[in-house]
Amino acid sequence: MGEGSAGNPVTVRLQGVMVDLFPGSTRRVEMSARTVDEMIDELDRRWPGMADRIRDTRPAIRKHMNVFVDGERAKLDTKLPPGTEVFVFTAISGG
Repeated sequence: MGEGSAGNPVTVRLQGVMVDLFPGSTRRVEMSARTVDEMIDELDRRWPGMADRIRDTRPAIRKHMNVFVDGERAKLDTKLPPGTEVFVFTAISGG
């Protein structure tokens, strides 16, 4: 977790598919993070490998993943004000 993010509480909501892939994880996660990137790092600290599911090597959020902050699609540098709810879920495609 990044320096200085303590005391910046956010709530992360994970899709059931993510929870199924990482035993012990929950659909609702409370943590401190200032940016989406810090949030992903904290998720990975708790459940190793989760960051690789959300973030690629560019680094950027993977194309098949969606991260929303305040109803807007987020990037890694998106700021997380205290009390923010972040939603992380897989993209839905159809034809």
